[in-house]
Amino acid sequence: MWVSGTTATDAQGKIVGLGDAYAQAVQTLQNIERALQKAGASLGDVVRTRMYVTSMADSEKVGRAHGEFFGKILPATSMFQVSAFISPEMLVEIEAEAVVGNG
Repeated sequence: MWVSGTTATDAQGKIVGLGDAYAQAVQTLQNIERALQKAGASLGDVVRTRMYVTSMADSEKVGRAHGEFFGKILPATSMFQVSAFISPEMLVEIEAEAVVGNG
């Protein structure tokens, strides 16, 4: 299962945590968790994540949020700096890959 292009938006599509990479990462990870649950999976099924940030100065904040969600799961993880996202207020985007029902 792939959860891609996930950002820090709320149920109304508004960006959460303007100017705060940590808050955006937490919201993004909560969105990933909800998407997985709707598909019958959980964070424990995640085997790989990719984090995209607009500034590597935010890498520690984003990494801290990631660790709070995946600290005991330890999926393979990469972080990349990109020049921008579709909305300039977005600081973080995260993708997750999960393997479900593998016994």
